[in-house]
Amino acid sequence: MGLQETMRALADPTRREILNMLKSGRMAAGEIADRFPVTGASISRHLSVLRDAGLIRDCREGKFIYYELNASVLEELMLWITDLRGGNENDKRE
Repeated sequence: MGLQETMRALADPTRREILNMLKSGRMAAGEIADRFPVTGASISRHLSVLRDAGLIRDCREGKFIYYELNASVLEELMLWITDLRGGNENDKRE
């Protein structure tokens, strides 16, 4: 999973909202879909893009699929952004 794929996944506001929802913990696909005024197929596609970018993980339990954040990819992204910025604000004030 490359940075380009991750950034493409994050570019969509619906996908960013899904990530925000998953901050509270794992959710079933149906729970996620119920919160958006679009088709279930559309949400399924958004979830696939997020999964393919490594931003979320899925787990099947019976007839349900649950999704949760994959914090390791988000941490890598944050480290890259921090490095791109040249460190943190405290470093620049000293």
